[in-house]
Amino acid sequence: EVQLVESGGGCVKFGESLRLSCVASGFDFETSRMNWLRQVPGGGLALVASITADGLNSSVERVAAGRFTISRDNSRSTLYLQLNNLRTEDTATYYCGAEHPNSRPPPRNWCRDYNYRGQGTQVTVSS
Repeated sequence: EVQLVESGGGCVKFGESLRLSCVASGFDFETSRMNWLRQVPGGGLALVASITADGLNSSVERVAAGRFTISRDNSRSTLYLQLNNLRTEDTATYYCGAEHPNSRPPPRNWCRDYNYRGQGTQVTVSS
């Protein structure tokens, strides 16, 4: 059974930090490009960060640049997202996803762009 299980979300105050984890099982994590996305109620899915299968290349969207860092440990089949200097506008449900090789940029359509996704972890930032 394929699983992506996110954890690490919670309620924090403006300027604080969190570390999200996504543990994968049931598929070849080490050959999958992995992404973090987020969504607010009533809003669309937004790409936050992306990392190649080997972990050597990564990118963070502009809204999170300088504050968020994506990383992975293929030996543990785990994806991470370090969130520093959190802002109230970062409040959202954060998801990890294994990107499909034939995805279209930007990859923010679950059905078209992802093989697998997690159930999400909630991050709430208060002022």
